[in-house]
Amino acid sequence: MFLCIFSCNSKSNKTTVFEYDGKFPDESARNIEIVMSENGQITFTLFAPLMNKYYGENPYTDFPEGITVSSYTNGEKHSTLTANYAINEESKQRYEASGNVVIVDLVKEESILTEKIIWDKLKKRIFSDVEITQIKADGTIQKGDGFESDEKFTNYSIRNPRGEFIAEEL
Repeated sequence: MFLCIFSCNSKSNKTTVFEYDGKFPDESARNIEIVMSENGQITFTLFAPLMNKYYGENPYTDFPEGITVSSYTNGEKHSTLTANYAINEESKQRYEASGNVVIVDLVKEESILTEKIIWDKLKKRIFSDVEITQIKADGTIQKGDGFESDEKFTNYSIRNPRGEFIAEEL
């Protein structure tokens, strides 16, 4: 007597490869946290649900599912940035965040909302050349054609500000 048994399973043992925008990364990681420090003090933290790293002539890292970046001053969290997408062009030392970008100054209790910002690590500055909305602690709302800031978002200026202003008494 000869007995032959076959079994099928609908579950696949394939490994999921992260593909984004038609490209396959050289490295990928989920739920990553990067901590940057100077002289033993945390200066920045970055959290992302997905990080993809691409090698080649112009290497870059992207965060297609968004990022949250926090900056610290003297060990205290000073500001946060969230965005739907970010890319780090490694050779230029430049980050660009786009899509529902929100920057919150936790000390001044102010926020900036925009669609795109750029962090130039070499020049240690953050800037945007698209419309921004600033919401101050007192509820004042200003719009502008972009802004420029230091990399910790402690000092910034808005280009061509317009909107509701509250005048100080003389």
